[in-house]
Amino acid sequence: MKKDEQFMQEAISEALKAEQIGEVPIGAIIVVDDQIVSRAHNLRESEQRSIAHAELLAIDEACKATGSWRLEDAVLYVTLEPCSMCAGAIVLSRVKKVVFGAYDPKGGCAGTLMNLLDDERFNHQSEVIGGVLENECGELLSQFFRNLRHRKKQAKSK
Repeated sequence: MKKDEQFMQEAISEALKAEQIGEVPIGAIIVVDDQIVSRAHNLRESEQRSIAHAELLAIDEACKATGSWRLEDAVLYVTLEPCSMCAGAIVLSRVKKVVFGAYDPKGGCAGTLMNLLDDERFNHQSEVIGGVLENECGELLSQFFRNLRHRKKQAKSK
C-alpha cells in the first residue's frame, strides 16, 4: 500500500468516529515528517459550530502540536475535498500538500468547483492530490446519507 493510501486509511478511521456519533463522516489527519501530528473529525452537530470541520480542527491541533501556525512541512489528508472555508484555512496556515479522498461536486474548492489551494494570487499555494481511496471515502458518505434519508422517511411515516 502506498504512503498516501496508508495515511488516508487513518483519515477514514477518523471519519468512522464521526459517523459513530451521528456526524457527517469526514476525517482528517496532518502528517509532518511521516508522523501524524493531529487527528480530527467533523463535530459540527455535536458542538453546534459551523466551523467544526475536520480540516479546521486538525489544523488547530497541528499548530498546537508543532508550536507554530505555519504548517509549511505538513501534509493534510482528508476524506472529502475541502470546502472554501477549509481551503482558506489551509492556505493561511501554509500547509504544503493536501491529499483528499472523495471529490465534492457541491462544495469542493480543491479542484472541483475551483481550486483555491493553487491560486497564484495568494501568498501560498498547496500541492493537491485528489481521489486517493476515492471509492472508500465516497461510499462512506453515500451510505451515511442513504441511512439518514431512510431514518427521516421512517420518522415521517410514524
